[in-house]
Amino acid sequence: MTMPITSVTKDLEKLSLTVVADFPVSQERLWAAWEDPRQLERFWGPPFAPATFTHHDFRTGGRAEYFLTGPNGEKWPNSWKFAAVNPIDFFEAEDGDDNDENMPTSMTFTFETTSTGSRMIHVTRFSSVEAMEKTIPGMEEGFRAAMPQLDALLEAS
Repeated sequence: MTMPITSVTKDLEKLSLTVVADFPVSQERLWAAWEDPRQLERFWGPPFAPATFTHHDFRTGGRAEYFLTGPNGEKWPNSWKFAAVNPIDFFEAEDGDDNDENMPTSMTFTFETTSTGSRMIHVTRFSSVEAMEKTIPGMEEGFRAAMPQLDALLEAS
C-alpha cells in the first residue's frame, strides 16, 4: 500500500493547513466513503482513537455528530455543521466544538478526478496562529495515521 498523502502545507498568513491525498479509485467512490457513516468510521480518526458516528445528516445545513474513543476508553465528542455539500465535488463544515478556541474553525474537502484515480484536498482553517501551533502537530499525525486507513478501505471495495 502506498502513502496516499502527497503534500501537507501550513500557511500562517491564511491560518490554514492543506492536506492533499491521491487515491487509485474514482471520484465517486472516494466521495461515497465520506457519505456513508459506517465507512467514515473506518478511517476518520487514527487507529488508536477510532471514530463512532452517532448522526450523519450529510447535506447543506445538516450536522454530523461523532466521538473518538481513546486507548483507555476515554471519549472525545465532536460534531460538524455542514455549511455546503455539493455531492462528489466538495463539502464544507464548521467545527462543532465551540468550547475549544484551538479547534479548527472550518474545513473544506474538495474531490477531483486525476489521471490515476482521484484526489482529495482538505483545507482546515484556524482562528489564530496560536491555535494552529497548538493543534496542527496532533492533527497532522492523525491525518498521516488515518489516510492509509481510507486507502485500505478503498482498496478493499
